[in-house]
Amino acid sequence: MEEPTASPASDTNQRPLLQAYNLRRRSGEQVLLDRVSIEIRQGERIAIVGPTASGKTLLLRALALLDPLNGGDVFWHGETVRRHDVPRYRSRVIYLHQRPALLEGTVEENLKFPFSLRIHSHRKFEIDAHRGWLASLNRDDSFLRKQQRDLSGGESQIVALLRAMQLEPEILLLDEPTSAIDAEATTAIERLIDQWLRQQPDQRATVWVTHDQQQAGRVAHHVLEMNTGALSPRRPT
Repeated sequence: MEEPTASPASDTNQRPLLQAYNLRRRSGEQVLLDRVSIEIRQGERIAIVGPTASGKTLLLRALALLDPLNGGDVFWHGETVRRHDVPRYRSRVIYLHQRPALLEGTVEENLKFPFSLRIHSHRKFEIDAHRGWLASLNRDDSFLRKQQRDLSGGESQIVALLRAMQLEPEILLLDEPTSAIDAEATTAIERLIDQWLRQQPDQRATVWVTHDQQQAGRVAHHVLEMNTGALSPRRPT
């Protein structure tokens, strides 16, 4: 994408949720992120496609402030994210790993865990919301009682998604969230995320990494392509 030629917008009505400028990351002589810039606005649905090891996951992790960078800036609501703001930022801009890490115990215990953290202590676990989401995924209350060790890869992805959605983030950074799920479940997940976005379109957005070009067209308004650490609009096919 082209480098921005101006500083973050001063008009709060027009300011994106998140702006990242000239993100750079290297490993020795290898360029992992090559001056990547991206803006994520309210209601926006962005898909990122590209070959394996092109930098897609690294970009999502950089946007979530999970990895160190060699250069670049990330602005949240037009402001630099200061060190003491990082926990709150990560509660509003949530990265979902392709292979999520879950705690030992039941699905319900995993869903309740974030509320034991100080950053979420003002919230409470809403089981009715989860029942509604699970129903849309053709699952009932018995799923909440399943043990973490008995979950498939796809079921673990579902738990991670629900665990994030319940926190009402502004941005979901989705790293191949349906890679371990069959076609029917993939359709249900896509529909659930669409409904989640439509509930508050002026406050929420998604960035969805996928290898599936057709999925990218279904879930996104804008499709970007990552190649050797550089981000650009997808080329016409």
